[in-house]
Amino acid sequence: MTTPPPTLIDRLRTLREQGVRGCLGTRRNRLFTDGLGPVPATIILILVWTVFQILDPSFLSPRNLSNLSVDIVGMGLIATGLVFVLLIGEIDLSVGALSGFTAAVFAVLNVHHGMPEGLAVLLSVAAGCVAGAVHGVIIVKLGVASFAVTLAAALGWSGMLSIVLGGNGTVFFDDEGFVATLTRHHFGHPAAAYGLAALVTGVYFLTARRRSRYHRASGAAFSSIGVIATRTAALGLIAFAGAAVLNHYRGLPLALLLFLLIVAGLDYGLRRTSYGRTVYAQGGNAEAARRAGLHVVPVRISVFVISGAMAALGGLFLASRTSTVGAGSPTLVLLVNAVAAAVIGGTSLFGGRGRTWSALLGILVIQSVASGMALLGLRGAIQITITAGILVIAVITDSLSHRPRLVPRADVRA
Repeated sequence: MTTPPPTLIDRLRTLREQGVRGCLGTRRNRLFTDGLGPVPATIILILVWTVFQILDPSFLSPRNLSNLSVDIVGMGLIATGLVFVLLIGEIDLSVGALSGFTAAVFAVLNVHHGMPEGLAVLLSVAAGCVAGAVHGVIIVKLGVASFAVTLAAALGWSGMLSIVLGGNGTVFFDDEGFVATLTRHHFGHPAAAYGLAALVTGVYFLTARRRSRYHRASGAAFSSIGVIATRTAALGLIAFAGAAVLNHYRGLPLALLLFLLIVAGLDYGLRRTSYGRTVYAQGGNAEAARRAGLHVVPVRISVFVISGAMAALGGLFLASRTSTVGAGSPTLVLLVNAVAAAVIGGTSLFGGRGRTWSALLGILVIQSVASGMALLGLRGAIQITITAGILVIAVITDSLSHRPRLVPRADVRA
């Protein structure tokens, strides 16, 4: 026999028994356990958009928002891969350099050796997977700190980037080819953007409704149909408004569509499969996960493989914007922005908490700052400073949410 969820009367009775102070304490405990999630990033994003729209009315124009939706894809993919590594409490500092190296592998194979673009793309992504696997084996099998391994790897891949490019320094590939099309093609028919908005809204409603029924049948707390409908309406409003903005310019960008599909697929893998549950379990308590019989070693290695693959994909999308790969790629800036995107979006540096959608929200904040700075004609150094400030705020918030509660003096007397 299942226990029915608490009704409104039960909650009011609890409030009367515990008092306001007790209920606030409960909320505070949930904060220490679950963190603030995407709330800070959402607030920051609203503030950033408001400020830049006041400073430059063209900031929220369809053209600028459409360009912004494409600009977030490259670094967003890199940040999405980093989420997996952060979830197990590790770090990967090599993603910026690795993205440049794998992009160079693609360009050299395609331009200098005449390899078809499709095969060159597959080999460059495979190179990212192999690099991630090497990082993971050294870290997991040999017990070396991920910070040290991936920092050394970042230097190594930066050197390999220059070696692969050779004396050319910069390689230009076909600006009408497959890779260049990734960030330049738009689905101009309005049905594409509106169809995607309808699909996202419908899938969310069906998923939330199914989850609610499952929780209700198991006796756990569940969301009412009214709450689900309200959330669905809010999501639908955002989705259809975004579709309308995109259709006012050139339509739905191919890059944005691919990005959303990849993020959604990885999110499903994290939240709906045994593999994802193992990743979260290791972030919460790796030793407990090992004693529970979970496959700790292969899963820990696999997250670095995913990080390497996503770094390679991100590097291809970044190269697609200019149809070039150069030795002077800002790999350090890429790394900082990718880590900042994951953390600002709500992924914890302590492991066990975060989602792939965190990367999307975080990179949207960072790239919005970059877009606003470009419109105002300000230097890139100011953008880096602002990004660093936002990152510090996110790290402090994450650290405070994990700080253990202090025991009152009266409770520790001998």
